[in-house]
Amino acid sequence: MELSSLLNSVIHGVWYYVVIFLLILTIVVFIHEMGHFLVARWNGIKVDVFSIGFGPEVWGWTDVKTGTRWRISLIPLGGYVKFFGDADASSTTSDERVMSDEEKAVAFQHKRVGQRAAVVFAGPAANFVFAILGLAGMFMVLGQPVTEPVIGSVHSGTAAETAGLKAGDRIIAINGRAVVRFQDIQRIVRLEIERPLELSIQRGDETLAISAQPRVIQRKGVLGDMEKVPVLGITANQASTRIITHGPGSALVEALRETEGMIRSTFIGIGQMVNGTRDTDELGGPIRIAKGAAEAAQVGLSSVVFYTILLSLNLGLINLFPIPVLDGGHLLFYAFEALLGRPLGERAQEYGFRVGLFLVLALMVFATRNDIVALPVWEVVKQLFS
Repeated sequence: MELSSLLNSVIHGVWYYVVIFLLILTIVVFIHEMGHFLVARWNGIKVDVFSIGFGPEVWGWTDVKTGTRWRISLIPLGGYVKFFGDADASSTTSDERVMSDEEKAVAFQHKRVGQRAAVVFAGPAANFVFAILGLAGMFMVLGQPVTEPVIGSVHSGTAAETAGLKAGDRIIAINGRAVVRFQDIQRIVRLEIERPLELSIQRGDETLAISAQPRVIQRKGVLGDMEKVPVLGITANQASTRIITHGPGSALVEALRETEGMIRSTFIGIGQMVNGTRDTDELGGPIRIAKGAAEAAQVGLSSVVFYTILLSLNLGLINLFPIPVLDGGHLLFYAFEALLGRPLGERAQEYGFRVGLFLVLALMVFATRNDIVALPVWEVVKQLFS
């Protein structure tokens, strides 16, 4: 019986924390690389390889018409598109051999700077388009849950009780930001970590100004890791929740609004990490992404779809950071090329990509370290060696 239980536990873990994670990641990476691929083909650029994953090829086939090798590689943590004329998959250096006019016509490095920039930008853009259309599709099919910003109950011993908030209060603004839905309250409280909240409250016929200081607590996640969360101490009035099913037009508008809110929240969070307001421990790597995928899968299909949309949006954003090696770094170099009328010198580009590679690797190591330290097994290891 114990062996059967252990086997079920292993199968459960592999399915939720490996298979679901890799499936979501593969979809997001495929969309990103397909953006590069399609715009490259529209600009007459030959694509040598379209790979999901890195390292040795596990399975693949060659499109005879275009000459593209479609492949699945051994390490399924990313992907790339290699263009004709590139010396490697990063598109940082060109093939040094002499090309004929016919070869130059389909080589990435011989295209105009605007065309190259369009190809590079197309990857993140595809992630954004997928996120927007995915959200719009969910709002059309499943509807959009909207909860009025009315307090259903105030928890005892919390910041809300101390501030004097009461059940039935309608929150209309927080720190000068208009509140339309209860979801807006949750988002603002989470972002305004360790900062007092100036709430504008509608109580009957009165409009009151109330100050509250959310308390930062630690809660246990699905893998036993602890995360810091600011808590005001209120719950919504569930009777005020309704599901709005949108048509194509309103669904697209709401999807754009939600996407804009997610992007703004991401940049605010990054800014808070930089200025020290928010812990850099919240920065996660592949283990935390796998955890999020597992949590979503255990909730249901709609949560998996939403998590995929969120990951797609984050991948698009990260790739636009102006760091050499990332798409944003390429775009930065192309901006200099457009201004100067010529590419930056080879040495400048080489040093730029070295610095960029170092920054990306350092960030990956730091994020993975956060993932490992957050796991409960780390406490066991520390106890063994302490």
